[in-house]
Amino acid sequence: MRKLLIAVTAGMVSMLAFGQDAQVQTGSNGAGAAPPMRGIHWAKGTPENLQRIQQSGRHSPNMTYHGGVIMPTANIYPIFWGTSWPSYSGDKMTGIDSFYSGFTGSNYSKTSDEYTGSNGQVGATTSSSLHAVDGTVATGGNNTGPILSEVCKEITSGIVPLDKSGNGYYPVYTDLPRGNAGFCAWHSSGTCSGQRVEFAFFFNLDGDAGCDPQDTQTTHSQGLAALANVSAHELSEARTDPASPGAWYDSQGQENGDKCAWTFHVPYVRFPGGTIWKLQGEWSNNAYSNQTGYPNSSGQKGCLDGH
Repeated sequence: MRKLLIAVTAGMVSMLAFGQDAQVQTGSNGAGAAPPMRGIHWAKGTPENLQRIQQSGRHSPNMTYHGGVIMPTANIYPIFWGTSWPSYSGDKMTGIDSFYSGFTGSNYSKTSDEYTGSNGQVGATTSSSLHAVDGTVATGGNNTGPILSEVCKEITSGIVPLDKSGNGYYPVYTDLPRGNAGFCAWHSSGTCSGQRVEFAFFFNLDGDAGCDPQDTQTTHSQGLAALANVSAHELSEARTDPASPGAWYDSQGQENGDKCAWTFHVPYVRFPGGTIWKLQGEWSNNAYSNQTGYPNSSGQKGCLDGH
């Protein structure tokens, strides 16, 4: 979500969304100043999420183009950061690998391929690498600087490659619980060693009701189901609105994931390889214009899940 000043609880720093100046922080390992947050996935029931729902019913629903680049493809390099990951034995790391490998060419991926930018058109094909693990203490979440620095550190160390295509996407999954933060995840864009990279941040969402899609069909653990849903949100937004000066968002700064957040049309979405996931829809201008989508939280029929 763009153009919002987020008030967080006492002891937490203020953070600025896209469209406003970010606090300048010098990143390590080739990272530049801390970039702004985009695509903030608000937790259910927070004032920010309720405001988003109310505002979305007052303005033209469709997103408009703002002159920037899109991601014609996404080359995905997941990073799991935190001291608990090296000994982890659950389904989240292998599950996220499966999610990203199944995403490419899926009907769900195709919900975003109508959008064009100064560098071409969003395509349904993506690529993904198996996850990397950094077992050091994870920090950040309330500011993009530490997460960008983590991405650059992993690139500099050779754990993940520096994608020089401009389509590198580095989602960082921490073992940090959400606590009092009002959001589940976000994405952003920054620079490592002079190369633009897209990256995203995710809390550990185990037992987190505010970020739980209530998946009862797939047999995934609750924590994996929650991560997969917010991962779909952030990846779809990164593909259609990755970097300044911005590509596709509506008059309230909402990106395609924001506009359909916490709305589910079917019990699960099936990927080409046969895996199933409970995923929110993504906004389609075409679907809204033709009234072929399902309604979002404001009753606007522009959401598609590829089902």
